[in-house]
Amino acid sequence: MTISLTVLREENERPRFERQRRDSARTAIPPDAAGALEADLRRATTAEVRFDAGSRALYATDGSNYRQVPIGVVVPRTVDDVVATVAAARAHGAPVLSRGGGTSLGGQCCNVAVVMDFSKYLHRVVRIDPASRLGTVQPGCVLDTLRGTAKREHGLTFSPDPATHTHCTLGGMLGNDSCGSHSLLGAKFGRGLRVADNTHELDVLTYDGTRMRVGATPPEELERLIAAGGRRGEIYARLKALRDTYADEIRTRFPKLPRRVSGYNLDALLPENGFHVAQALVGTESTCVTYLEATLNLVPEPEARSLVVFGYADVYAACEHLMEILASRPTALEGLDHLLIEYVQKKGDETANLKLLPDGKGFLMVEFGGESKADSDNQARRCMDKLKGLKNPPSMKLFDDPHEEQLLWKVREGGLGSTAWVPGQPDAWPGWEDSAVPPERVGPYLRDLRALFDKFDYHPSLYGHFGQGCIHCRVPFDLYTTDGVKKYRSFMDEATDLVCRYGGSLSGEHGDGQARGEYLPKMFGPTLYQAFREFKAIWDPTGKMNPGKKIDAYPIDANLRLGPDYNPPEPDTHFSYPKDKHSFARAALRCVGVGECRRENGHSTMCPSYMVTREEKHSTRGRARMLFEMMNGEVITDGWRSPEVKDALDLCLSCKGCKHDCPVNVDMATYKAEFLSHYYAGRARPRHAYAMGLIDVWARLAAAAPGVANLFSQTPGLRSAAKWLGGLAPERAMPAFATETFKSWYFGRPNPRRSGRPVVLWADTFTNYFKPERGKAAVAVLEDAGCRVIVPRAHLCCGRPLYDYGMLDTARGYLRTVLATLQPAIETGVPVIGLEPSCTAVFRDELVEMFPLNEDAKRLHDQTFYLSEYLQKHARADGWRPPRVSGRALVHVHCHHKAVIGSAEELALLGDMGLDVSEPEKGCCGLAGSFGFEAGHYEVSRAIGEQRLLPAVRAAGRDERVIANGFSCQTQIGQGTGREPQHLAEVLAAALPGRRTPEPVGAGRRRSDALTGTLVAAGAVLATGLLLRSLNRVRAASIPTDGDGP
Repeated sequence: MTISLTVLREENERPRFERQRRDSARTAIPPDAAGALEADLRRATTAEVRFDAGSRALYATDGSNYRQVPIGVVVPRTVDDVVATVAAARAHGAPVLSRGGGTSLGGQCCNVAVVMDFSKYLHRVVRIDPASRLGTVQPGCVLDTLRGTAKREHGLTFSPDPATHTHCTLGGMLGNDSCGSHSLLGAKFGRGLRVADNTHELDVLTYDGTRMRVGATPPEELERLIAAGGRRGEIYARLKALRDTYADEIRTRFPKLPRRVSGYNLDALLPENGFHVAQALVGTESTCVTYLEATLNLVPEPEARSLVVFGYADVYAACEHLMEILASRPTALEGLDHLLIEYVQKKGDETANLKLLPDGKGFLMVEFGGESKADSDNQARRCMDKLKGLKNPPSMKLFDDPHEEQLLWKVREGGLGSTAWVPGQPDAWPGWEDSAVPPERVGPYLRDLRALFDKFDYHPSLYGHFGQGCIHCRVPFDLYTTDGVKKYRSFMDEATDLVCRYGGSLSGEHGDGQARGEYLPKMFGPTLYQAFREFKAIWDPTGKMNPGKKIDAYPIDANLRLGPDYNPPEPDTHFSYPKDKHSFARAALRCVGVGECRRENGHSTMCPSYMVTREEKHSTRGRARMLFEMMNGEVITDGWRSPEVKDALDLCLSCKGCKHDCPVNVDMATYKAEFLSHYYAGRARPRHAYAMGLIDVWARLAAAAPGVANLFSQTPGLRSAAKWLGGLAPERAMPAFATETFKSWYFGRPNPRRSGRPVVLWADTFTNYFKPERGKAAVAVLEDAGCRVIVPRAHLCCGRPLYDYGMLDTARGYLRTVLATLQPAIETGVPVIGLEPSCTAVFRDELVEMFPLNEDAKRLHDQTFYLSEYLQKHARADGWRPPRVSGRALVHVHCHHKAVIGSAEELALLGDMGLDVSEPEKGCCGLAGSFGFEAGHYEVSRAIGEQRLLPAVRAAGRDERVIANGFSCQTQIGQGTGREPQHLAEVLAAALPGRRTPEPVGAGRRRSDALTGTLVAAGAVLATGLLLRSLNRVRAASIPTDGDGP
């Protein structure tokens, strides 16, 4: 019996609500004022104004340990919208908070405030001035967008590059004063390592409505501004007075290190630093002003880069060589310890890439940039020669292959994800994840930090920007219990003392927020902390800019997303969630907020719907946060019946891209199927769920009279009725049924092979009823490989489309039938070979999630192979060699193939055949099984395809093969470009010696499409009646009732 979310929520909500009220007192507005504020915002702006429960839930957290539900969310379309939003908030006394990518680890991006999300619309590169090496951007501009434009057009780049460079916004980087692995590149051109050091000018807005451009201020300009009076003159006069009052304290107390990110940049106001107001406002975390536009300093992009990796006995030994390496002026100097490598191995992430590392248990990744590859290689070799002459020289390896370099950078940049949700390890969290010390003191600091961790029985990995003195780690704090939270506070107290003894900074990259703001008085002393308060008051005298963060911050143990009163319900579920201790609530907590799913483009599938909508709720992170809030029950109050959660999941393509691409392997396709199964329990689903979810049923019926079925689905007028009946998009062409099924051909073919290694060829619905030619080709290929091909005669279906609609009881029944029918083959270890990637993936994924204790399910999981996988792993071991083919091939690999099976064997096999293979940037085709057929999804489906895949196919030469194995991929490509892709099996079979296309048999069973008018009309009427009758029966029969376990 499923536990009631409502009952458990009522038991747990009181402490949570009381804590929320207590911690939000300084930011709250009267409850009845929110509606009036929302109305004023709608009247005053063209922005998207969202005060609904779903939007507030989406923005309640960032990448930190904290959670605060906003008053509402505004998505401005223009700068005027931003000005009007702040004005409306001011009229109602509501706090405001600017938000970019929402990846902050210190709690800066969540507050009880009006949250402005700049990332959807205000994301342009405004201009680039190559002569001055300046780039001007809107705050929502993604870093890689600026870098890509600057490099492509002018050979320039922006040197600070956090690991989130593919999706973090420059507004967020300005707010945090971010850095990154390649910040050292800026130092080669006289720039510092932080964003502040690389900021030329800002266009800012204060809470009181004053807008100004700020930058470096020569003395005469400062006096002129003060003399001009007004609010701007007042601000500059007070800044000058603050500078004069605290200048000596700033010079003596500010830590002397390249990565001091904590506190406010009051040192930028010193005369020797040009009274640079823009740089003083960088790192203020939305507590002082709103950024409207930024002009940043760019540097030349190296023409070539070379990576050398040094291996040491441990990470402490690695630190002994930091200063020698820094003297060689690298563009990056990163450190990794043995635990990070172990965690990568335990998670199975990038495991193959680890083989590239030299011997050792502590590593330094050192990159050099040069005017040519020879130049950068020579720099690397000189550094290597230098270290060879030192005592205890490291092992070392210079990489010449850019692809290998990219793979190793992927290991380093994936550090946050690799250290979270590690199997067999306690949950780890941010909090003390980016302390910084002078680079020459990194080694001793790491030893003392490790000793402190040991004292508290915390054992995190230590990695990061060692050449810049910044140490990253994700610490296994117990944030679930009262004692655990007390221990967390005690550790933070002592860790702060430790870093201060080393002359370091609480934060070297991620900012203070709430996670470290409480400790700023200890780091800077009471005098400078008072100066920080005065600085904020100059800009924000009413304290409405992101209150409670950085200055006069909430305690580190307030507003915790978890905390001692975190006790979510544990409902019964269809899937077992073995990686999450068999808990859906824990699965909903898995997202760490790093935001990889918010990539605008790049070498990953995740997340196709976000790429075209730029909506947080259409990212994997947004959906995961909605599910977390559903389990929490405070804002999303309807549990499994939540319309907000259903809406967020509506554009999830169930592509499984997140299962593979997400750093913590959030599996949104499974979560969506689980949610929909409960959402629709006891009530009818929409028409398309029955039309597409039960496609095997309709295909089996159509096989009896394919001509009639095709007439109904392909003829104008009739096909419109069919689409309406099925709830399908009118724009989408419906695939035609084959005139003869694959099984009909298989069981009627003459002279089948009677000897050889037995294999079961899985005749999936799409192969059997729509694309039998690929099944015929697979038989030819497998027989050529020495196999005796077995095709089950019984009607079997893996149920793949059922998962898209949460029809999990029906899916479970399908799998039971499969297990029973294939039991003899399973018991004897006969391989099962799939041709449709998504169907093959069911046996490698959903099967064992549904039947975790069933030994036959485990065996079938282990015995199932995709065609290319079997040929590469087994047939080749038996001596088979693939036929040779010349020419070029553009290959699109199905999303489930990439996520569950892996595409390495597929690409290797095609290469071994002699094809020159190219793969478009990894992405979803957009059709995604039934998704693109559904009414209301067509535009999104096509937009996803048009991002990368369809343009690449159109650009391919007419003599270039297009290979795509997925039925939906083939359909999208065919309908979108007019090119008909080949299946791998067809490519292989056509190249076999003496190959001829198999002639169909059983011609008497085929139905002609040219029936008489009378029969056509009768058939159409009969089909319509049968479909309507069947649809009504299926609606009733598909309501889940059994709730049985595995």
